[in-house]
Amino acid sequence: MIIACNPYYALNQEKFLEHYHRRSNVETTFSMIKAKFGGSLRNKTRTAQINEALCKILAHNICVLNQSIFELGVKTEFYQS
Repeated sequence: MIIACNPYYALNQEKFLEHYHRRSNVETTFSMIKAKFGGSLRNKTRTAQINEALCKILAHNICVLNQSIFELGVKTEFYQS
């Protein structure tokens, strides 16, 4: 018999696992960004740091999209205006 230490987990296992899965995905993404672009921000002002972090996230998303296009054969269609 397994006794859960966390009463929330014991009573709401399905919700707990859903939340944990989301958290795990976020932690994995942050780890990938830090591994690829470094874990520190170089800018000094708060606004510049936020912009730098957002640029790292954008660059990560572009890398993942690019990888999906070539490795998984995802078909893309870019529209020109």
